[in-house]
Amino acid sequence: MIRTTVVTLTTIPGFAYKQKLPSGGAGIVILRADTSQPGIAGISKTSGEAIPTANTSSALFPTEAFNEAIELTKGLPYRKQPAVKLVLEQPAEAPEAEEESLPKEAAVVDGKDYQAIVKAYTDDAGRLSYDLLNRDLIRFAHRSSVVRQKAADKDSVDAIRLYITGTKFRNIAKNHNLTDDQILTISSLLDDVYPRGVFQELNRELRRMVGKA
Repeated sequence: MIRTTVVTLTTIPGFAYKQKLPSGGAGIVILRADTSQPGIAGISKTSGEAIPTANTSSALFPTEAFNEAIELTKGLPYRKQPAVKLVLEQPAEAPEAEEESLPKEAAVVDGKDYQAIVKAYTDDAGRLSYDLLNRDLIRFAHRSSVVRQKAADKDSVDAIRLYITGTKFRNIAKNHNLTDDQILTISSLLDDVYPRGVFQELNRELRRMVGKA
């Protein structure tokens, strides 16, 4: 599966991780030693808060626990890792490999290009830096005559961001054969790292540039 490392919760006796969902976006999974049923929640891109699934027990898995998990996993990059189970109240990797339901994302997250890009924007604590990534991409946007022209032409923010991330990520990975589809997949994996999206600051600046042009 594509997930973060496991974090320990304090609001309840449990462990949690963030997982890439086959339906898109990110979800939080909480495991407790006293139940075999995990607690699962989506993450609102608007509020950045948890949205527990209908069959998740609020008594065993309160919203506060999910929001703590969101905070603890913030900045942790995705990796392709085995499924997790609880053994003696400690998280452990399950020996059986889970059937891969995200083949495209799995191929990207396992590749050296994604790893190089994550490394370039990772801070000393081992977390993807929101500030470092946005600062670098915004700096490139202001220096690029192509971006300025796209803003003047009133191109969409999505199109301009794809040009910026495509140019920067190909240079970082030293692989100019990365397709736009691969760039979008990498961007999606990075975007989930922060509850409201890792490109929030860049998007805001691009909207300002387009509106001002």
